[in-house]
Amino acid sequence: MSTDVSSNTAGAPAPGAGPASPGPTPAAPASAPGPAKMSRESVTIIVTLLVATFVVILNETIMNVALQRLMVDLGVTAPTVQWLSTGFMLTMAVVIPTTGFILQRLSTRAVFLLAMGLFSGGTLLAAVAPGFEVLLLARIVQAGGTAIMLPLLMTTILTLVPLERRGAVMGNVSIAISVAPALGPTVSGLILQHFSWRFMFVFVLPIALAALAIGARYLTNIGETEKTRLDALSVVLTVPAFGGLVYGLSQIGGDAGSRTPAVLALAVGVLALAAFVLRQLKLQKSERPLLDLRAFTFRMFTVSVLLLVVAMVALFGAVILLPLYLQEIRGLKSLETGLVLLPGGLAMGLLGPFIGRVFDKVGPLPLTVTGSVMMVLSLWQFSMLDAASPLGWIIALHVTLSLGLALVFTPAFTTGLNPLPPHLYSHGSAIMSTLQQVAGAAGTALLVSIYAFVAAASGMVAGMHAAFLTAAVIALGAVVLSAMMRKTAGAAQPVAH
Repeated sequence: MSTDVSSNTAGAPAPGAGPASPGPTPAAPASAPGPAKMSRESVTIIVTLLVATFVVILNETIMNVALQRLMVDLGVTAPTVQWLSTGFMLTMAVVIPTTGFILQRLSTRAVFLLAMGLFSGGTLLAAVAPGFEVLLLARIVQAGGTAIMLPLLMTTILTLVPLERRGAVMGNVSIAISVAPALGPTVSGLILQHFSWRFMFVFVLPIALAALAIGARYLTNIGETEKTRLDALSVVLTVPAFGGLVYGLSQIGGDAGSRTPAVLALAVGVLALAAFVLRQLKLQKSERPLLDLRAFTFRMFTVSVLLLVVAMVALFGAVILLPLYLQEIRGLKSLETGLVLLPGGLAMGLLGPFIGRVFDKVGPLPLTVTGSVMMVLSLWQFSMLDAASPLGWIIALHVTLSLGLALVFTPAFTTGLNPLPPHLYSHGSAIMSTLQQVAGAAGTALLVSIYAFVAAASGMVAGMHAAFLTAAVIALGAVVLSAMMRKTAGAAQPVAH
C-alpha cells in the first residue's frame, strides 16, 4: 500500500491548508519552488491512516456471519442479537455528522488517537465481554472510533496531496472501503470454524494496537486547528435525525410487528432532519455550523454525492441479497459464501489505485459511465438467477458488479471533493460519509422488503428476481448522473504566511 501512495503522489508540494484554516505543513514550505515528491513524512501519515481505516472497516463486516453463533452462545433471540449490527450502524450515523467540527477543532494527531483509542478499547472490551450487554456496549465504542476514521483519511488526502495526483491516492482508499468488507465474512468464517467468536476481536486487536502505536509515534499535525464553538442544539438534533432515519430504514423491512416503530422512527427522523438543516443554514449566517451545507453550492459535489448515494443503494442491496441467495436458495455455508464473494471484493479494491491513475489522466466521465452501465447489466443478470445457476457465473457477475462500483467510487469521491475550498474539506467528507450510511440503510430496507413481500407470495427465487430487478432500475439513475460528471479544478488554495 505504501508503494502505491509514494509512487503516485509526485507533484506540487501540499498547500499549507489544514481542514480548518491555512498554515504551513511539515511536508514542504509553501514557497518551495517547482514540483516535488511528497515528503516521507506526508506519505507516512497517509499510509498510517489507510491501514487504520482498513482495520476499522474490516471490523464492520466481520460480525455479520457470527450472529447465529452469538445467539446460541449468549442465549439471546434473533431480534436481540441484531442490535450488535443496528447499534453499530446507529452510532456511526450519529457520530459522522459531528466529524466536520471534530476535524476542525482538534489536531490531526489528537483526532487519530481519539479514533483508534476508542476502536482499540472497544475491541478489547468485546474480546472479554462476559455477556450480550457488555458486547453491545463494546460495539458502540468501536463504532465511535470507526465513524471518525474515513472522514479523517479523506480530509488529510485533500490537504496533503496535489490536485493532479488525488485520483491515484484516492484509489488507495478503495482498498480500505472495498477489500476490507469483502474479507470480513471470509475471515470471520475461518475463525468461527476453528475458534470461539471472541477470536474475531482477538484477531483485530493486535492490528489496531499496532496502527495506534505507529500513529502515536510518527503521525504529525497538518494545518491548524480552529477554536470553533460546538452548537449543542445541532448535536442533539443529529440523534433523532440521522439515528431515526437509519434505525427506521433498517427495521422497516422486518416482520409486521416491527414496522409501526420503524415508521414512527422514520417520521421523527425526517422532522428532526428538517430542523437540523434549518439550524445549519441559520448558523451559516453568523458562525460555523456543525455540518457546513455550503458544500452543496458546488455543482460537482452535489452530483457526485447523488451518484454515490445511488451506487451505495445498489451495493448494499447486493451485499445483503447475494448472501441470502447463496445460503437460502443454494444452501452454501457461511465460509463458502464468503469465498464466493471474495474475488469481487478483491477486484474492486486492488484495481482502485489503477483506476485512480486513469482518472488523473482522463477525468471522471468515461470511468463513471462505463462503471454505471456495468452495474446495471450485472444487477439485471442477477435478477435472472435460479436454483441451478452455475457458481462460476455468479462469481463472474459479482466481479463485474464490483468493477463497475470501483469505476464509480474513486472518480465520484475525487470529483466531488476536489472543488471544495480547504475550510470545507472536513465538512464535505462528513457529508459524503453520512449520506453513504443513510443510503446503505435505505437500499437494504427497500430491497429486503421487496424480497420478503414477493417471496411470501411466490417463493424465494421470485423474491430474489424482484429485488435484484429493482436494484437494476435504481442503478439506471447512476447512468444518468454519471453522464453529468465533469473534471473539476481545485479551489484556489490560500498561500500560507
